[in-house]
Amino acid sequence: MFLGTHTPRLDEKGRLFLPAKYRERLAAGLVVTRGQERSLSIYPMDEFRKVAERMREAPQSSRAARDYIRVILSGASDEIPDKQGRFTIPANLRQYAGLDREVTVIGAGTHLEVWDSAAWNDYLAETEQTYADTAEEVVPGMF
Repeated sequence: MFLGTHTPRLDEKGRLFLPAKYRERLAAGLVVTRGQERSLSIYPMDEFRKVAERMREAPQSSRAARDYIRVILSGASDEIPDKQGRFTIPANLRQYAGLDREVTVIGAGTHLEVWDSAAWNDYLAETEQTYADTAEEVVPGMF
């Protein structure tokens, strides 16, 4: 499970140094793709296979499903981190997420999210109070 918040930097070649605690889980391969709110999602290869299988089960008659699948898969890039735990984030994905040098990597359970650090701080500032004020069940079984 991926947990926590880390602030590595992208190097001049657009490579991300994975936080040490995640390297072993991602060493065999990963998929990086577009995420929600202009972030990137990084999945271990085996987890992304599960995501892709769920996509295959989506009704092809649904335009929303087709659009979602197209956006996710057209931006997906399979990568294998090097021995230092770094991999290159493709330029189109760096542009999508507005990544320059300062990034924030957050654990999101089954995957990681990569955010431009300023965008993450803005997002967190906007949503923390809403989270604190939540008085109804948002996630089944929580609260």
